[in-house]
Amino acid sequence: MSTVPTREELLAARSRSVPDVLGPGLRLVFVGINPGLYSAAAGHHFARPGNRFWKALHLAGITDDVWLPSEDRNLLSIGIGITNIVGRATATAAELSAAELREGRRALGSKIERLRPAGVAILGVTAYRTGFERPKASFGLQDERFQGATLWVLPNPSGLNAHHQLDDLIRRFSEVRAASRMR
Repeated sequence: MSTVPTREELLAARSRSVPDVLGPGLRLVFVGINPGLYSAAAGHHFARPGNRFWKALHLAGITDDVWLPSEDRNLLSIGIGITNIVGRATATAAELSAAELREGRRALGSKIERLRPAGVAILGVTAYRTGFERPKASFGLQDERFQGATLWVLPNPSGLNAHHQLDDLIRRFSEVRAASRMR
């Protein structure tokens, strides 16, 4: 792949997955909805230039600087992991069915049960509501735990999510950082 994926590379990325960034001893696992075509073509999480995940991590005090998506595996060194509810890449999350999101929740549950991180942060309230069958859920710390982990729901950091600006992402990521005693 070139530095910026070509149209052909993006189309070829449809239904691919991005490898999980998971391991033992995690304090927090960020859970995206599913990879976009750009991320699948790049092979790294939150790789599209307009995605605000990496900037929000830094500005919330979780990382010392803004990391590149190609450095996603380095998150393990600070006790953070990344995975998705659904593994297959799509152009937009709207292409996912409710059944896929529910099945993804079950697969995610198996990963979380096996790895036992202290916390899980789902990045997308609509996907959470559907996949976890919690139609009235709101952002923030949830009343329930997920496979023993503290459960957070945060806004999706995609640049396509105009409902939540960077300041909101920073505030919510900071709340998770403080509660998780990171840094």
